[in-house]
Amino acid sequence: MKRRLFTLIPYMVGLTIIFYMLPLLIRDTGSGMFILLLVIPVLTFICSITYGIKQGFDLLFSFAVAILFVPTILIYYNLSAWIYIIVYALISLAGNGIGKIFHKRKQR
Repeated sequence: MKRRLFTLIPYMVGLTIIFYMLPLLIRDTGSGMFILLLVIPVLTFICSITYGIKQGFDLLFSFAVAILFVPTILIYYNLSAWIYIIVYALISLAGNGIGKIFHKRKQR
């Protein structure tokens, strides 16, 4: 379990930067929607695929993505952004699953 948590750290640092620094670039509603609906999901998906390729499928990763995003709602957004917790967790789950496919091929 300790090793499993240790493998999450670099990815969680990357996602922390994505979730907490990108909203600083929001200047108006358009840029906010662009970041919230396109940039963050794409970067989360890429990070999840990378994790899946290197570590295999892990539900803990998607759970950590969801938990990591929660404070950003209170810091940058309003309560209507709660749905993005589920959206980003599902995107992470999909990316992790796709990465797992390549993880199996890598092991052969």
